Amino acid sequence: MKKLFGTDGIRGVANREPMTANTAFQIGRAGAYLFKDKAAPKILVGKDTRISGDMIEAALIAGICSMGVDVLKVGLVPTPTVAYLTRAYQANCGIVISASHNPFDNNGIKYFQGSGYKFSDLEEEEIERIYFENRTKDEWPTGKDIGKIKYLSSMAARKYIEYLKTTMPHNFNLKGIKVILDCANGASFDIAPQLFDELGIKTVTINNKPNGININHNCGSTHPESLQKEVLKQQADLGLAFDGDADRVIAVDQKGNIVDGDQIMAICALNLIEKKQLFNKKVVTTVMSNLGFDRVIEKAGGEVVRTNVGDRYVLEAMQKENAVLGGEQSGHIIFLKYGTTGDGLLTSLQLLRVIWEEEKSLSDLASMMKKYPQIILNFRVKDKKLFYECDDIKRTIKEIEKELAGEGRIFIRPSGTEPLIRILLEGQQKEKLERISQELKAVIEQENI
Repeated sequence: MKKLFGTDGIRGVANREPMTANTAFQIGRAGAYLFKDKAAPKILVGKDTRISGDMIEAALIAGICSMGVDVLKVGLVPTPTVAYLTRAYQANCGIVISASHNPFDNNGIKYFQGSGYKFSDLEEEEIERIYFENRTKDEWPTGKDIGKIKYLSSMAARKYIEYLKTTMPHNFNLKGIKVILDCANGASFDIAPQLFDELGIKTVTINNKPNGININHNCGSTHPESLQKEVLKQQADLGLAFDGDADRVIAVDQKGNIVDGDQIMAICALNLIEKKQLFNKKVVTTVMSNLGFDRVIEKAGGEVVRTNVGDRYVLEAMQKENAVLGGEQSGHIIFLKYGTTGDGLLTSLQLLRVIWEEEKSLSDLASMMKKYPQIILNFRVKDKKLFYECDDIKRTIKEIEKELAGEGRIFIRPSGTEPLIRILLEGQQKEKLERISQELKAVIEQENI
């Protein structure tokens, strides 16, 4: 059972355990311990724009170098950039310092294998064993054996941009389309405008002035309201909102409507099915995805495979099912032909490719999937275990399950990165869901768990 690593690395409030400089130093040593006996070992490190990134980066890199392992420092880049560059530079592993879509005062550490895939549970457990058993206590190389830092600077971002451009058809041309980019004041603030400009796409960029504390603040994929307004104001064809580390994207059509990850996946999957390029005709998604997604894929002759929430579980199922496309409603989407992890920029390009190929607006493409009404509730709790043990809550949930039987569902899961219980209500009648959600909310708040 892991104690530090959650569903997406180690996360917490910066300068509070486990996201302190001291823990970052020791985790850096523990991770480097895995590779210290390799020939010329090196670990690639990148980060997002939050203010605590410098502190965590300095401590983490110091720990790695103190184990005699070199560091390739890439600075401010998206998470999928680190995944790609870890492969491109043949590093033993890659590390991203980011808390993704979480508030600026949070931060995190997540590891990628040399292949570009995220560390498995077993690999994360091994780092924890090294850390808690203090196996590194006698490993203090000196002299020429101390690790060094190589600064890759803009070379790294350029390599990633050039790679993304190769994923598009050589005759791709969207010069007549206007796109608004919302960079969430995060890691895509520089790289996204460059990429789109070089592809000849007319773009307007918002929320691209990070100051360390405005990452994800009322912007980006978790707060697309400002993007919706800007798309309408600029009379743009669509908008694209990334999160803080740009591993996910949410779109907005020309009418100002949100096009979420389920719809983006459906658009891309239907296009691939039509071209006979969706291997096994399977798409992997999570238990949180809309039931309308299943219906549209099945109608086209495809099959939806559902898995637990979390991109690592999506990836595991994709590999097991030999699927080339998978993702989450949040916009964290994996195109296995081109990448090893969720990639907001890559997903954006694939969506634009479909728009170009089919010569349809985003709203027309999104309308092919009829979404079931959903209500998602997030309850901050002191003790997740007590939530599940509460008799009144359990009784209310059973009553809801009975009422929704045959026409909807209730799904409950604890957040892997925050002290939250997430509840999904889904059904054919929005009014019924709203009534149920209010009744459930009243019961939970009364318990004060």
